[in-house]
Amino acid sequence: MALNFIVTIVEIVGGIYSGSLALISDAIHNFSDGIAIIITYAAIRISRKPRSFKYTFGLKRAEIVAAIINASTLIIISFFLIKEAIDRFMHPSPITGIVMLAVASVGLVANIIGTVLLKKGSENNLNLRAAYFHLLSDAISSLAVITGAVFIVFLQVYWIDPVLTVLISLYILIETFEIVKESVDVVMMSTPTTVDLNELKSIVEAIPPIKNIHHVHIWKLNDADTHFEAHIEVGNISVCETTEIQKQIERVLHDKYEIRHTTLQFECDKCATKTIV
Repeated sequence: MALNFIVTIVEIVGGIYSGSLALISDAIHNFSDGIAIIITYAAIRISRKPRSFKYTFGLKRAEIVAAIINASTLIIISFFLIKEAIDRFMHPSPITGIVMLAVASVGLVANIIGTVLLKKGSENNLNLRAAYFHLLSDAISSLAVITGAVFIVFLQVYWIDPVLTVLISLYILIETFEIVKESVDVVMMSTPTTVDLNELKSIVEAIPPIKNIHHVHIWKLNDADTHFEAHIEVGNISVCETTEIQKQIERVLHDKYEIRHTTLQFECDKCATKTIV
């Protein structure tokens, strides 16, 4: 947080002084990074709160909400910067390349440090991945600004500044869209992409004495917590026998699909409704 807010101030001052829109766009990205990290941290703390009578699943989806907020903010900022870049391209103005180069170099170092700090946690967590991508995009942005500054200093190519701003923004839009899509899928309780329902049905029905599995529902509570519920059709067997069958199903689902939470309702084959969902 400290790194990003300090760099934001430095880049805004440097951008105004040098006249570089790319530098100011990088500053806005850095500011959004600082806010993103605050949101990410708050979501992590909230998600760890215990379950209650009101929130029987707990508050694990706070991290998914944070990921959507952070990614959506980046999308809005990117569209704004594209608009500003087009205006600058139509009405170019002189830019002080040396100042732009020096300030962007400071931003690059800070963003690389922040990216390294968040990399490990981002691998299996959408919330951290959104924050990580904020910082990664800014590191790429700073590198692009440095490249543009070199062109301006040595070749006086001022149009490179708005062009770089557009390219940076387009890159961020493409990458951020995937985070939003994955987060919305979790919120909408869609079937995880790693699970083939027809394959799952075949695997479970291969366990004796199961005759049919139906009313299947599978969804993600967050990145790491997949839930599964279904009706299991069996013959006229005792409750003790269904307990052993349930253990087999849970073991198969955990080993094959990493499903950690299952809710199963056993039914006699004479009263089951045979639909998969």
